[in-house]
Amino acid sequence: MDRLDIPFHDKDLFVRLFDRDVFVVGGGVRDVLRGNQVPERDLDLLVLHHTVDEITQRLQPHGRVDLVGRSFGVIKFTRDDLTYDIALPRKDIPKGKAVRGHRDFIIDADPELPIEKDLERRDFRCNSIAVRLADGTVTDPYHGREDITGRILRLTNPAAFPEDPLRVLRAARFASVLEYTVDPDVYAAAKEVDLSGLSVERINEELFKILMDSPQPSRGLEELFMLSALRQLYPELFALTLSIQDSEFHPEKDRYGHHSVWQHTKNTVDQASCLAGMVGITRPEKLALLLASLLHDVGKPATAAWEFKRRRMIITNYGHDIAGEKLARLMFDRFKIFSYLGYDLRATVLSLVRCHHRASELWSNRDVVTKKAFNRLAADVGGEVDLLIYLDAADRAGRDGKPLTGLGEEAEWLLQKFQELNVNRETIQPLILGRDLIALGVPPGPAMGRLLKELYQMQLDNAYETREAGLVTARRLLEEKKT
Repeated sequence: MDRLDIPFHDKDLFVRLFDRDVFVVGGGVRDVLRGNQVPERDLDLLVLHHTVDEITQRLQPHGRVDLVGRSFGVIKFTRDDLTYDIALPRKDIPKGKAVRGHRDFIIDADPELPIEKDLERRDFRCNSIAVRLADGTVTDPYHGREDITGRILRLTNPAAFPEDPLRVLRAARFASVLEYTVDPDVYAAAKEVDLSGLSVERINEELFKILMDSPQPSRGLEELFMLSALRQLYPELFALTLSIQDSEFHPEKDRYGHHSVWQHTKNTVDQASCLAGMVGITRPEKLALLLASLLHDVGKPATAAWEFKRRRMIITNYGHDIAGEKLARLMFDRFKIFSYLGYDLRATVLSLVRCHHRASELWSNRDVVTKKAFNRLAADVGGEVDLLIYLDAADRAGRDGKPLTGLGEEAEWLLQKFQELNVNRETIQPLILGRDLIALGVPPGPAMGRLLKELYQMQLDNAYETREAGLVTARRLLEEKKT
């Protein structure tokens, strides 16, 4: 194939402005060659033989132009709600001494640099292809089409790979999202790359894409492990790879026969991803569920112990849910994870990790459990009872490698019971607020805070179910405190 047509919204405009000097490069070309639709919101363009000023001047009458960096020649052009990254050919100039295989580079834009030299500095061969917009001519000096056909991730230039540490994470993401095999040379190169300089925003973006966009997220997680990224960036998760579980309670094992917490965690994430698609939750809820699945057992290494029970020695992890919440909180602090698309990701994930065993406890005690237990659990997870039930289902299914085909008896019972009892995010909201106590003559302060907390606990214990009944209870408590 010598020519490839890549139609998109503003193609004619770019050809009119830059004629034979404008190319589509990178992932957009890869995705079209894979048979996917043109990713209009993720198109990278390359313009030869024009300076930054010349490109900017030609674009300005047609949309908004934002100069990202003059020295490395990148422009963002927005038109009709579509944004394109437009770059000049670039070369890398080494700066300073190499540290653990990673050397700082000065990125220098050169309008006259041959396109083959620009493609040489890109990460993987499947991304090192260019298509001229004017006539569809394909430039593929590093046999990227061959790798796309073979579904394999190979380095374009092994010497240039360490220049951008983010490429290590991108390798894991591409392998997972595209379902490509990783060439052994990539692992060897990644092992020597220092990831400590990466911004938390870029790290989070790659992890979230692995979790959210992969047909099987465990594949990307395992690649992070094999690429040495897990050890450098996520010591809490790396510890799971070295922590074993009781083989009778957790029969799942990796390809080498290890009954590790890591293998169970990967299975759980895959099951959660399967469930998310099955029940149709929102994208922020899906991310919360997947992060909770990833972190639900992160407290196990610190709480592992041997105990003689059932006539044999058994590995136990008492309190790993509480320990796990603390570790997850530290990790969220480190990576500055708070909200996602306006959704309180941090609070939800931490509460799910802390409470991930309690849904099963309700099921185990279903013959005697009362409504107040459902109230308290709903309050402790901020009303996200459905996500907790899905996490519990994924956790139990994580002991089996077979993908879930339904919620199962336990999850169905829990969902139905919460609905029957009318326990949800709205019904667990406090009925008595500070302004109600002020009207009863209680001044703001610590004493009011303690009283509000006491009243809310009574509400969760079904001492009252309406605001009017709550006010009666509040008056009674105030009278009792006076006497």
